[in-house]
Amino acid sequence: MLKTLDLRGRVLDYRSVMPRAALDVEQAVERVRPICEAVAERGQAALREFSAQFDRVVPEHLRVPAAALAEAEAGLQPELRAAFVESIRRRRMVADQERDADIVRVEVAPGAIVEQRSVPVARVGLYVPGGLAPLASSVLMNVIPAQVAGVTSIAVASPPQAEFGGLPHPSILAVCALLGVDEVYAVGGAQAIAMFAYGVPDLCEPVDMVTGPGNIYVVAAKRLLRGRIGIDSEAGPTEIAILADETAEPAFVAADLISQAEHDPMAAAVLVTPSPGLADAVLEALEAQVPATRHADRVRTALAGRQSAVVLVEDLAQGIDVVNAYAAEHLEIQTADPGAVVARIRNAGAIFLGAWSPVSLGDYSAGSTHVLPTAGCACHSSGLNVKSFRKAVHVIDYTRDALLAVAGVVETFAEAENLPAHGAAVRVRRGGDGVGA
Repeated sequence: MLKTLDLRGRVLDYRSVMPRAALDVEQAVERVRPICEAVAERGQAALREFSAQFDRVVPEHLRVPAAALAEAEAGLQPELRAAFVESIRRRRMVADQERDADIVRVEVAPGAIVEQRSVPVARVGLYVPGGLAPLASSVLMNVIPAQVAGVTSIAVASPPQAEFGGLPHPSILAVCALLGVDEVYAVGGAQAIAMFAYGVPDLCEPVDMVTGPGNIYVVAAKRLLRGRIGIDSEAGPTEIAILADETAEPAFVAADLISQAEHDPMAAAVLVTPSPGLADAVLEALEAQVPATRHADRVRTALAGRQSAVVLVEDLAQGIDVVNAYAAEHLEIQTADPGAVVARIRNAGAIFLGAWSPVSLGDYSAGSTHVLPTAGCACHSSGLNVKSFRKAVHVIDYTRDALLAVAGVVETFAEAENLPAHGAAVRVRRGGDGVGA
């Protein structure tokens, strides 16, 4: 079910040999370009056409009525409501600690003050997928850090569902209601990103930033419109890497690989281990567990894909090098001493330690974010958090004496860069030659 990649005794460029899904975003950009242009030019008419074409339903209301949000919340089963509320509580607790001080003030010399002000983005659009899985959890993962960051205008878009009368999935609406978000659109795909980026008259004001996962066309639209809007990342198919030794429980490892494989046929499931015995036991456990899972066909496709594998390594040291090179979205460490291993991990979106911290916990209720960098981007990017929704703005406040004290430095720098007017802008303030120098 999982192919085996044997790296024992080999020193390679691990980034180039590790399994990855093929994802041609650039080709998808050309597919979504006319969609985005149509939304920019024709607004609601284009949104309705694309709803009919892609979602097979045209919503009666592109903006979800307040009554529908209230009805979705009221219709929650008590157990599901309690699960939503507890997951919201935990994520908000962590988010409250993620925010930096609003102002950092440094006096670099007498009378020379530089402040860094942390300012929230004014308006954000949050995208919530509704395809193979209606990700109500993505609502809280996007909304809570934005709220804690101080964003005052938050809009959510999720695809209309024919089985729910052209509204997004009720669970998605219910979490929006629980979080106090009342600007919700029954719009999906690239057209939702275009709606947020350009705005649509009499429907939706443009936003400053768009966050949230989606399919390749959502990713392509984010790439195409980046610059007009800020984005969080270009999220690809989900991925899990598990670094495990002979002490790991094979049934746990197999279950965790399956849990991510059920997201998408292109989901990546990778086991990195120095133990051939564990590898064999995990493969045996997969043969037993996969037929029993609801989405067995989807899971088999993901596990058999080019993006999934068992990777055999010489020892944990090589395993650490391999997972650092892979830079997984989710990394589980199931070893005898996971605390010692995690100290050597540089690249991962989120790290789950030991047998009792599975990725599925982080997907919902750990309190951590599940909007994480994929496709190796964890080597340079972070998961979505409160800081993602805040901008750093420097405020410079110098007195006359403070400026004159450093004037020579500025003028020397300006001359070295052949920008004499820069120096003149300082010199004129001390009665020098003026701006004509």
